[in-house]
Amino acid sequence: MYKLLVKPYLFSLDPEKAHYKALKLHKIALSIPILNLFYKRKKIHDHPSLQRKAFGISFPNPVGMAAGFDKDAKFMHQLAEMGFGFVEVGTVTPKGQPGNEKPRLFRLKKDEALINRMGFNNEGVDAMAERLKNRPKHIVIGGNIGKNKVTPNEDAISDYLICFEKLFPYVDYFVVNVSSPNTPNLRELQDKEPLKALLGAVIEANLKKENPKPVLLKIAPDLTNTQLDDVIDIARELNLSGIVATNTTVWRRNLKTPQEEIDKIGAGGLSGKPLTKRALEVVTYIVEKSEGKIPVIGVGGIHSAADAKAMLKAGACLVQLYSGFVYEGTGLISDINKELAIR
Repeated sequence: MYKLLVKPYLFSLDPEKAHYKALKLHKIALSIPILNLFYKRKKIHDHPSLQRKAFGISFPNPVGMAAGFDKDAKFMHQLAEMGFGFVEVGTVTPKGQPGNEKPRLFRLKKDEALINRMGFNNEGVDAMAERLKNRPKHIVIGGNIGKNKVTPNEDAISDYLICFEKLFPYVDYFVVNVSSPNTPNLRELQDKEPLKALLGAVIEANLKKENPKPVLLKIAPDLTNTQLDDVIDIARELNLSGIVATNTTVWRRNLKTPQEEIDKIGAGGLSGKPLTKRALEVVTYIVEKSEGKIPVIGVGGIHSAADAKAMLKAGACLVQLYSGFVYEGTGLISDINKELAIR
C-alpha cells in the first residue's frame, strides 16, 4: 500500500513537508478501527526471539529509528506503534534554533538517497524534556545531544552537559553527536583531544549519578582508519558504552543522479543506499579492531532485511533506519523483524 499509494503522494510534496504529512497520515490510519486492527495483526516486532541486550539495556527488537527523524520527541508514540524497538530523539540543543534556511532536505530518487542540511533545527531541550515525561514505556528511548550553532567549539562541553542533565531523568541512553556536517566546525570535535575532553566531561557527569546511563558516540563515515583508531582508543580509555556508526557523509561518489543536479543542491549530508557499503565497512572495522568489545549500533543505507542482516553479521548489536524508512515505508520494519525472527 505504501509504495503503490502513499509514497507517490508524499514524493510529490516538498521533502520536509512530506515528513510531517506522513506522520499525520499514519496517526489518522491508527484512528480508523479496521486499519488499526489490520496494522496490529501485521506487526511481529514483539516476538521473543527478537529481544536484544546491549550496553546493559534490554531492547524488545533490534530495529530503531535513527536520530534526526523525531528531533523534538513529538512522534515517539507513533514510532512505537510502527514496530520500532527503540527511538533515538534529537539531535537536541540547549536552546531552540531554527536550523538552516529552506529548502534544506532533498531527494535523490535515482540513488534512493537523501541530502539534508537541516542544521539541528529543534525547539530546545526544555521542550523535549517536557514531552519525554509522557514517553512510551514499552520501547527504549535514546537522547541524541548536540551544541547550538552559535556556541563556539571551545564552549561546546557546557552545551552537551546542559542537554545531558535535563534529559537524564527521561531517556535510557545518550548519544553524543559531533558528526553532523551541517553545523559549522562541529566535526572538528571529532579530533582526538577535543573529543576526549568532551566525552570525558559527559562521562564524568554520568558517573556522579546514582544510576549512570549508557553514553555512546555518533561518528561520521568520512573518518580515516587512523581517526577511527583514535575513536577506538578513546572509547577504551574512557569506558564508552558504545558507538553509533554512522552519520551522513559529505562524499558524493558513484551517484546515479546527474552531477548538475547534485551541484545545484549544494552542501549537506548524504544518506541512503549510497552509504550502505561505507557504513558496513566502518562497523566492521570498529568491531574487528576492538575485538568485539565495543558495542556498535549500525546505521546507514539499510533499505532491506538483507542490509540489516549484513550489518548485524558484521558485528552490530542493533540497527537504525532513516532514509530506508522514507523510501520503503513501515513495511521495512516488519520485513527486518520477520526475517530475524525466523532466522
